[in-house]
Amino acid sequence: MECLRWTALELGRRIRAGELTAVEAAQAALRQIDVCEPVLNSFITIDPERVLEQARAVQRGIEEGRFGGALSGAPVAIKDNLCTRGQRTTCASRILGDFTPAYEAEAVARLRRAGAVILGKTNMDEFAMGSTTETSAFGATRNPWSLGRVPGGSSGGSCSAVAGGEAFYALGSDTGGSIRQPASFCGLVGLKPTYGRVSRYGLVAYASSMDQVGPIARSVADCAAVLEVIAGHDPRDSTSLARGDTDFTAVLGRDIKGMRIGIPRGYFGEGLDAEVGAAVRAAAQGLAACGAVVEEFELGLTAYAVPTYYTIASAEASSNLARFDGVKYGYRASGEGLHDMYKRTRSQGFGPEVKRRIMLGSFVLSSGYYDAYYLKALRTKARIKQAFDAAFVRYDLLLGPTAPTTAPALGESLGDPLRMYLGDIYTIGANLAGLPAISVPCGLDSGGLPIGLQLTADCFQEKKLLAAAYAYEQSRPFPLCPMLTAEAGAGGEAADAETRGQGTACERKYICPEQMRREG
Repeated sequence: MECLRWTALELGRRIRAGELTAVEAAQAALRQIDVCEPVLNSFITIDPERVLEQARAVQRGIEEGRFGGALSGAPVAIKDNLCTRGQRTTCASRILGDFTPAYEAEAVARLRRAGAVILGKTNMDEFAMGSTTETSAFGATRNPWSLGRVPGGSSGGSCSAVAGGEAFYALGSDTGGSIRQPASFCGLVGLKPTYGRVSRYGLVAYASSMDQVGPIARSVADCAAVLEVIAGHDPRDSTSLARGDTDFTAVLGRDIKGMRIGIPRGYFGEGLDAEVGAAVRAAAQGLAACGAVVEEFELGLTAYAVPTYYTIASAEASSNLARFDGVKYGYRASGEGLHDMYKRTRSQGFGPEVKRRIMLGSFVLSSGYYDAYYLKALRTKARIKQAFDAAFVRYDLLLGPTAPTTAPALGESLGDPLRMYLGDIYTIGANLAGLPAISVPCGLDSGGLPIGLQLTADCFQEKKLLAAAYAYEQSRPFPLCPMLTAEAGAGGEAADAETRGQGTACERKYICPEQMRREG
C-alpha cells in the first residue's frame, strides 16, 4: 500500500485530513508485517487484535477532537526493553521470556497520550548488549537492505521494522550507539537525546549512567516530532530534567549559514572503510555548501573511549542484572537449594554475551581491581567530557562517521567480540559525555548498503543538531529501502523461500543462541 512509503508526519497529516483512517494505517502495517516478518524477524511480540482496538480508539479520538497531534494515528514499534503495561517485555532474553509488566515506560505512555498506535515489541540484542541483534534469544534480525546482513544493534529490530515498512517510526534505546549505529546500517535517521532529556522510567536498565531513549524514523522531521512528544521531566526518574526548549520542529528549515562544524581528525584513521570515509567527507562538503563553516581539528582521547565505555557499562550491567535471580519475576530453574537455584537460573536464563559482560563487570568491581580499572575508567570518562567541552567552545557541532563500516554479514561478528566492540568507536563518546547525537544517511557503498553521517552537539543543543541534519537531508534526499519499494508479493516469496516453517511473530518462542548460530 502506498501509505507505507510515507513519513510518520505525512501519514498523520493525511489521517487528520480524512484521506484515510488510523485503522486503515494499522491494517496496512499489519499486512506488511505478515509479508516481511517471517524473513526479517523484527518483532518479538505482536497482537493484531490489540493493535486494531487501539487504532479504532485513536480514530474516535481524532474525530472527537481529543487527538490532534502531528503523529496521531501513526503506528509505532517499541523496543522490547521498554515496559508496556499488559504486554510482555522480554529484553530478548530467556530469563524474561514471559514477563508482563504491570506498569508502562514514561516514553511509551507519552506516545499513547499523543494518539500513537503501538504495533508491538521489537527484537534486540539481549538486554541491549550487542551491536548486531544476533544475541537475541528469539533469533537474529535481518537487514531489509540485504537479508544476509545484520541490521546493527542493539535496536536492530526497531530499525529493521521501520526500514522494511512494518512501522512508520520506532523507539529505541542508546547506551553506546544502539540507536545511531543500526539507523546507519538501515538507512534511517536515529537520534540519541541528551542524557536526562527523556525519562528512563520503565526502560530496563543496562548501564544506567548512559542509557537514553530516543526515536528512529525515515526523516529528521519525524525524529524531531517524536522527540517533542517524549521529552520532558518525569518525577519518577531522578535523572530527567525540566526544560522548556522542546519545540524541536520549529527549527526545521532554519538557515545554518555560519554554523561552525568541527571534524575530529582521529575519526578518519585506521579501521575506517574507505567508502564510508569518502561518503562522510562528501556530506561535510554538502553542509559547507549549505553555509556551514567546516574544518578539521584534534579532539583527543578517541583511543580511550572504547575501553572506558566497556569497563563502566559492564560494571553497571553486573549490578543492574543482579536482580534477575529467579525469585521476584522471570524464568526460574529448579535447583537443590537457594544458591543452586540462583546459579542454574542465571546460567540457563542469560545468553553468552550477557554472561561475558556480567563477568567483566564483576571483575572490574571486585576487591583489588576496583581502583585499577573502574575508578580509572571513571577518571578517563571525565577527561573525555572535558575534551568535548573544549571542542564545543569552538564549534556548534562535531561531524564524523556513525560506524566504521557498513552492515557486516550475519554471523561475522559473533565469533570476534572485540571487533564488534570496536564498531562503537564513533558513537560511545556521546554516551560517555551525555551528549545528543544523530545519524543521518549520507550515501550507499558499492554493494548498495547505507552509510551513516553522525552529528554531535553540546548538552541540550538538539535544536542545532536537528537544524543541521534537516538542512543536509533536504539537500540530498535518500532513497527508500528496496524492500519497501518492491511489490508486496516479492517479500512474501522471499520469506517463504528462506524461513518456511519458522512461524509468525505472534507465535515466536525462545531460540537457543547456539542453535541459531549453527543454523545461520
